Amino acid sequence: MSFVLAVDQGTSSSRAVLIDCTSGEILHEHNVPLPNLYPNEGWAEICPQLILDTTYECIDAVVDKAVADGVDMASISGVGITNQRETTLVWDKNTGKPLYNAIVWLDNRTNETVKKLTDATPTKSANHFAGIVGLPISPYFSAVKLRWLLDNVPEASGGDVIFGTVDSWLIWNLTARGVHVTDVTNASRTMLMNLKTLQWDDGMCQFFGIPLSMLPEIRSSGEVYGEIAVGKLKGKPIAGVLGDQQAALYGQQCLQVGQAKCTYGTGCFMLSNTGPDIIQSKHGLLTTVAYQIKGEGAVYALEGAVAIGGEVVRWLRDSLGIISSSSEVESLSNSVDDVHDLYFVPAFSGLYAPYWDPTARGLIIGITAYSTRAHVARAALEAVCFQVAEIVESMEADSGTPLTCLRVDGGMTYNQSFLAMQADILGKTVESRTAEATALGAGIMAAKTLGVWTAGGEESEERRFSGVVGEDKRKERMGRWKEAVKRSRNWVQ
Repeated sequence: MSFVLAVDQGTSSSRAVLIDCTSGEILHEHNVPLPNLYPNEGWAEICPQLILDTTYECIDAVVDKAVADGVDMASISGVGITNQRETTLVWDKNTGKPLYNAIVWLDNRTNETVKKLTDATPTKSANHFAGIVGLPISPYFSAVKLRWLLDNVPEASGGDVIFGTVDSWLIWNLTARGVHVTDVTNASRTMLMNLKTLQWDDGMCQFFGIPLSMLPEIRSSGEVYGEIAVGKLKGKPIAGVLGDQQAALYGQQCLQVGQAKCTYGTGCFMLSNTGPDIIQSKHGLLTTVAYQIKGEGAVYALEGAVAIGGEVVRWLRDSLGIISSSSEVESLSNSVDDVHDLYFVPAFSGLYAPYWDPTARGLIIGITAYSTRAHVARAALEAVCFQVAEIVESMEADSGTPLTCLRVDGGMTYNQSFLAMQADILGKTVESRTAEATALGAGIMAAKTLGVWTAGGEESEERRFSGVVGEDKRKERMGRWKEAVKRSRNWVQ
């Protein structure tokens, strides 16, 4: 028998799982919550050392569980890594010391930087470079965060400073500072990689004022990057790396053109496989690399990103205090069968796809004396569904082909009522095969690289939900949602 260990380093937790390469089953797992820091309004940071410590803890715990269960260490063939994307780190290459906290992907401190950069383009457009990198100039992407670090953290401008997204930070440390690399999927989220050449683009680096010397080497998603030099997996190869959303696409086995998945985590991220074609969206979507296997051409995708997905449930719990645990949101929202025209736009740090509007802010509208916390909870879940539905509309407009089925994964998909709600608002079939597609995707990629994967690659059991709401009612509700979104925009002057 052969096994692979997959590391899933996310925004709110670090996780490791052991996967049976014959059955595709996740046998053991360990998860450690990861606290986020919010030093100012719109800012979000994570301690880099905690990213490492929680990852090491998860790896060791899974290895201990596996050994206790009779797994021979020699049968663990290697490691795959998947990670929160865009989150930006800088550190001293000699000492390994981080020079600032990791700036999280949803951090919004760079609004002024974005304005300055946009004004510096010949067309004064945030989409000026979309034909090269597939992305708009936005606080979301790593190059903008890195530019802020270079402008505001004196230590970050030194000659011995190197940059990386979370995958680079993990690999560099797991290999005992031996390997400074990233994979094409993570690199495609920086605004610095040319989608055609799959290399750092000189013109983009010059525009952002970022020295090439501080950037990691770009590799494919499926190859051996180096061996782990520390801890209980010392000597094991790191053989697969994918950004979390691309890993979920791969884990869902959306390997054919037109197949799409949506992951419901802190945010929501929908990707549709476009094969070898780089499709430039005309409807607010992103063009990104889906994956690349060594020696083969890249596979591309269209992506729609929603900043606030499961994070809205955390907000109901921690900030509003209307639930005591995240799982309570299902029963509370089910205690009413209708929101009675109450809509919740969770634009806490602006809107991502398809609007890309950092001036928007959160809005609850339609409150009456009849409204209760149950209506707010239901509207919060519906808000996630409406945001995904808008992305589906954009994908269908870009591709010219209707989507018939959406594969879903992530923590929110354990809530069956939520999935039924999503099917109603989409008017399409929603299919849940596994909630753990992200870790599974990284594990499959590593196992295939090492030649030990013999499973089919997807869960045999699935839950399917079909919409029961009439089309006229669905369109009416989508229209009301869009009116609420309109009223949330242009709030920040």
